[in-house]
Amino acid sequence: MEKTSLVEAVRKKYELLRPIMNERMRRQWAASEALSLPRGGVTVVAQATGLSRTTIGGGIRELRTQADASAEGVCPERIRGPGGGRHSLVTDDPTLIQDLEALVEPATRGDPQSLLRWTSKSTRKLAAELNRHGHQVSYATVARLLHDLEYSLQANRKTQEGRGHADRDAQFEYIDRQVRAFQREGEPVISVDSKKRELIGDFKNGGREWRPRGTPEKVKVYDYPDKELGKVTPGGVYDVTWNEGWVSVGIDHNTAEFAVETIRRWWQAMGRKVYPGARKLLVTADSGGSNARRCRLWKVAIQDMADTLRLAISVCHLPPGTSKWNKIEHRMFCHITENWRGRPLRSRATVVNLIGHTTTTTGLHIEAALDSNTYPTGIEISDEELAAIRIRKHPFHGEWNYTISPRQET
Repeated sequence: MEKTSLVEAVRKKYELLRPIMNERMRRQWAASEALSLPRGGVTVVAQATGLSRTTIGGGIRELRTQADASAEGVCPERIRGPGGGRHSLVTDDPTLIQDLEALVEPATRGDPQSLLRWTSKSTRKLAAELNRHGHQVSYATVARLLHDLEYSLQANRKTQEGRGHADRDAQFEYIDRQVRAFQREGEPVISVDSKKRELIGDFKNGGREWRPRGTPEKVKVYDYPDKELGKVTPGGVYDVTWNEGWVSVGIDHNTAEFAVETIRRWWQAMGRKVYPGARKLLVTADSGGSNARRCRLWKVAIQDMADTLRLAISVCHLPPGTSKWNKIEHRMFCHITENWRGRPLRSRATVVNLIGHTTTTTGLHIEAALDSNTYPTGIEISDEELAAIRIRKHPFHGEWNYTISPRQET
């Protein structure tokens, strides 16, 4: 057979077998073909397969010396013998891992003078810094090493609530007992708070909405407040018993007067219909903000509302640093945010309508209205005004738990 025809025959067999062969099988198959041919078989197989003469020669040595997996103590699945291939970077550069970890966590293990201490730690920057320190590594290798070290890309997580009070758990238990006692008597229990201020106008709102492909909502690039529309502050009241809520969309400052006015509007629009015979009201609130436990204006405003509504109003503040546990946050406000996701809040009416149409599978019902009143800041309450409040502090943490009664009993 001519050499050309021989090469072509070997090539056809090789092309049929190549997809199912690994490196070792290809090497030893080529060696067996070369040995089965007359003189010049190595050259023929090399031309047909594209394998080097060195590779085929290595296969011949394996076959002739019976250097299979069992003879060499190598697993049958192993492609190369022990020690095959180049050494890993970690083997050749034993300080690489230590220096990489020092860059990733400079606050605990790194050099305070590291250039990466105050910059983002991308794999490219880490690789550049390692190369500056004498290592030879690519950003792809850095990514692989970080995965091997069980690092991953992670965002910030809100978990730190500040210094915990020794009676934190006891306060939660006290609030729970108060809520249950009021509910057994059929008296109203509400959770109050305010959402963050929202820009009104053609501004980006987080989240995504289904729309025709290629037609996203177009909004302004920069979040500069519109001088005419300004911002709004949604102040909320959540009825813990009936899973209902009220939101006053305020256009002025978020003060204690605004917070109490929101409660008053909830009572007039919803509360008195559900609790026609109510004699008292329990309010759970945060320890800071417009309804802070130390805010004098909050207590004065509560007293005025108690006088007007003829209700004894009990207030239980959540322990400091635990505002996220306020029921209104995860039973009402989160659903409002979800309902208006991806929609620019182009007008105050848009905000009111989106809030008022928020529903859940558990039957949440919310009503909302615009509060166009002004609420000036900087109002100071004198000691005399504070002393005029008819307040009774509860035996357990009276600074957190107190009842303000009407000054004229009915």
